Amino acid sequence: MRGARQALGMRSGIMPAYTVASRSMHNARAPAPTAYDSGDAAETIKDALGNLSADELKGLLDQLHMSHLAPSESARVNIFERVSPSVAFIQTSIQARVNPFSSKVNEYPMGAGSGFVWDTEGHVITNFHVVNGGPVGASRLGEMPKKVLVKLPGCEEQLEAEVVGTEPDKDLAVLKVDPSKVTHLRPLEIGTSHDLRVGQNVLAIGNPFGLDWTLTTGIVSALGRDIEGAGGRPIKDCVQTDAAINPGNSGGPLLDSRGKLIGVNTMIYAPGGIGANVGIGFAVPADTVRRVVNQIIQFGSNARPSLGVSVLPDQVRKQYALSLRRELEGAIVAEVLPNSPAEALELSPIQRSYGGILLGDMIVAVNGKPVKVNEDLLCAVEESEPDEPITLTVMRNCEPDKTEELQITPVQRKALYPSKGPK
Repeated sequence: MRGARQALGMRSGIMPAYTVASRSMHNARAPAPTAYDSGDAAETIKDALGNLSADELKGLLDQLHMSHLAPSESARVNIFERVSPSVAFIQTSIQARVNPFSSKVNEYPMGAGSGFVWDTEGHVITNFHVVNGGPVGASRLGEMPKKVLVKLPGCEEQLEAEVVGTEPDKDLAVLKVDPSKVTHLRPLEIGTSHDLRVGQNVLAIGNPFGLDWTLTTGIVSALGRDIEGAGGRPIKDCVQTDAAINPGNSGGPLLDSRGKLIGVNTMIYAPGGIGANVGIGFAVPADTVRRVVNQIIQFGSNARPSLGVSVLPDQVRKQYALSLRRELEGAIVAEVLPNSPAEALELSPIQRSYGGILLGDMIVAVNGKPVKVNEDLLCAVEESEPDEPITLTVMRNCEPDKTEELQITPVQRKALYPSKGPK
């Protein structure tokens, strides 16, 4: 046997090194075991544990308890347990007198939905249609006195909320509860939506059919979807997901794999009016939510930037283009409000005369970005920073050889015409 080994080693040329290594490994001794219940090591561990905060200790224990879970399961559980205390259960009711001669007021349930904590001051975000009982003009419920109740984890009772402001066109509403009545308000961490990719994992937490704090998962199915908001205008760049979203999820958060907000669940595709999840849901993108919510908190409702103009409907503009046998691509000014930025800029509206119609100025770009339809202009203006000027490319009286670039600073809509809401 020894000769065989030596022969093999001589043929291969590696036996000497192997033999040395083998003897070295054979002769090496492991260090004596150290007891962890006494001595310096035990004191070191005690000191290390003593330096941990209560949350860090809880996290360490949670990791030990979840050691039997797969990494993806453990991550999902961690996100839910961390984020769910920020998710609210919203209930709305209408208040109506028994009869005109009675002081007794009855409350009737109007609907329910979800929401989430925005900041430590008590602001809670949800959908406009949740607090309104439906889209604008769907019924008379929106005109009746309403009571909005918010239920948060850790609160024994529902809290009555004040409606700080709403933005129906984006289907968003900002509520406010008394922060002193909540043990610990935990705002949701706000992410971004402009850098989302199709295929990313997402989570939705809400209260479908009144089943509070329900978690569902899925992926980003598509991006850039335009869906109709509760105010009748499209909400641009919505996130499409296959995470199960059902009635009651409205207003709840759509989260990325780190637990950050990437959208507010607002609508589902329900063919045939079945009213339940078929794997196609939509969320208002987080970038839009951040802009609109901050405007409402700072300035109140109806505070979106405005030029002070009304524009010709797209369909009418196309009819004029056919009649004139020329292309009209842009937003044609139909009316200019007095004391508005548009009036100061001397934008000209459409003028009617006995001989026909004199076309007004047509806005064809904002800050160099082309305007092809009215919605392009509205979104570009609404997304501008408060009190910051923007550049309009204007075709005077729709004449291509009379194009100018003009500087204009939008103002809040309510400062111009609160009842009409100009563009």
